[in-house]
Amino acid sequence: MDYLIGDLQGCCDAFERLLEKIDFSPSRDRLHLLGDLVNRGPASLATLDRLINLGDAAQCLLGNHDLHLLAVSVGARKPHRSDTFGDVLASPRRDALLDWLRHRPLAARAQGWLLVHAGVVPQWDAALTLALAAEVQTVLAGPEMADFLQQMYGNDPDHWSPALAGVRRWRLVLNVLTRIRYCTPGGTLEFETKDGSGTPPPGHLAWFDVPGRATAGVPIAFGHWSTLGLQNRPDLLALDTGCVWGGALTAVRVDGGRREVVQVSCPQAQVPG
Repeated sequence: MDYLIGDLQGCCDAFERLLEKIDFSPSRDRLHLLGDLVNRGPASLATLDRLINLGDAAQCLLGNHDLHLLAVSVGARKPHRSDTFGDVLASPRRDALLDWLRHRPLAARAQGWLLVHAGVVPQWDAALTLALAAEVQTVLAGPEMADFLQQMYGNDPDHWSPALAGVRRWRLVLNVLTRIRYCTPGGTLEFETKDGSGTPPPGHLAWFDVPGRATAGVPIAFGHWSTLGLQNRPDLLALDTGCVWGGALTAVRVDGGRREVVQVSCPQAQVPG
């Protein structure tokens, strides 16, 4: 059985209750977690330990909060007041935990679904999305990671071009895969607006509503966008249902063409603001 699961953000107790509700068996089932494994919830360390111990039964993508932890760990970014991954950084197993994290993919396929944390730009088809994700994953897993994390943040460039190279190329790919919500029909990114897709900024659309995008018809599952809530369309699953904000943690079983939604309610760990 294959389950796609939205953002955990360190909410390990909710994750355990979700596993109990689906009667999870590591010998039978495979979990596909869509990124933001840590941060803002109460138990980032316990969450990483649980996921690591699941081994091949759990495929975990990197999200923007996971990248933030990596950046803080190498001094490329200062912690935010709302960060809750101090337990990871203080752990005697810190190096092993961070090494596991930086080797996670940025995109994947499962049961015919393309899996990303945030989304894709209109110019990317599924094959290019996976290729670009693998390119940046190689950087994060290699000796260039710390240098790249020092230059990872920023909104430039704001649109895809095959001519992009080096750090600017990798930054754009990461921004798309882990931060995108809105873009223009031509694929220019917009990062300020976080509301649901019913209120796009002028001249922009939710990335999945852009007409003629190259991934049209490819089933895509993503997290990241808690104000969007659960979206269950024929070729789209949005699965960040705001667990850390007191919403729900969501799993969807997708093997064999299924679309079975399972949710557990979550105590509020953070107040929006």
